[in-house]
Amino acid sequence: MDSLIGRIHQAADYLREQIGDRQPVVGIILGSGLARLADSVKDPVVIPYKNIPGFPVSTATGHKGNFLAGEIAGKQVLMMQGRIHYYEGYPMDMVTLPTRVMVKIGIKYLLVSNAAGGVNYDYKTGDLMIIKDHICQLPNPLIGPNLDEFGPRFPDMTRPYDPGLISKAEAIAGEMGIPVHKGVYYGGTGPTYETPSEYKYIRIIGGDVTGMSTIPEVITARHSGVPVFGMSVVTNEAHDDYAEDYFNDGDDVVRAADAAADKMRAIFSKLIESL
Repeated sequence: MDSLIGRIHQAADYLREQIGDRQPVVGIILGSGLARLADSVKDPVVIPYKNIPGFPVSTATGHKGNFLAGEIAGKQVLMMQGRIHYYEGYPMDMVTLPTRVMVKIGIKYLLVSNAAGGVNYDYKTGDLMIIKDHICQLPNPLIGPNLDEFGPRFPDMTRPYDPGLISKAEAIAGEMGIPVHKGVYYGGTGPTYETPSEYKYIRIIGGDVTGMSTIPEVITARHSGVPVFGMSVVTNEAHDDYAEDYFNDGDDVVRAADAAADKMRAIFSKLIESL
């Protein structure tokens, strides 16, 4: 535990040196294919993960591996261009290290995004879903000695995604004429996409979309009492009635997320402006 705390403090100190007197209010984590959201950041300071002491490096497709410190809609933000995944081989304390560092720097809100497969039959490729809850099939990142300076041993998860932020985002999407779903995110380890039977199982137990990320970061933020808003881009229809020649391709997922990024960027910008 002591070495993890030391790593968090060291990384946070380095980031503070790089961003100077900026005080980020909002932390943002971008998922696969959503790098275009970074275009919203004004006057960005770019800090590659590889330059941060003790920091993991993102290896996933569509994840650039940088922090951007700058301004969106008049608010100072700290944005992750790409996240760290459990399937990359990192332990959970490294997957969630960036979130711990953002909390240490003083963010007041965390906004998370991801690319996900739509197991709900009503969801189509390119749709947006506000995450209202999740089902976690990843290892819980709080297993092990509790980091007392960050939060309690047994944090409440009744409302992992902040109801106030959800209401604001729904209103913003409505005003902009952008259709959004509201549903449950199922998180598995990956890196394989699910089998048709697994998609059916996820749908039966209440999942609307499925992915390989997000939940560890959300749990870590909520451990410290930071309100979270999450949104998924549906990048493929994850059903169990595929055509015989169907193939689930990772490049297609990134392209579908990129195509929907402008709608998500518009909602995120207005949401940040309202904070």
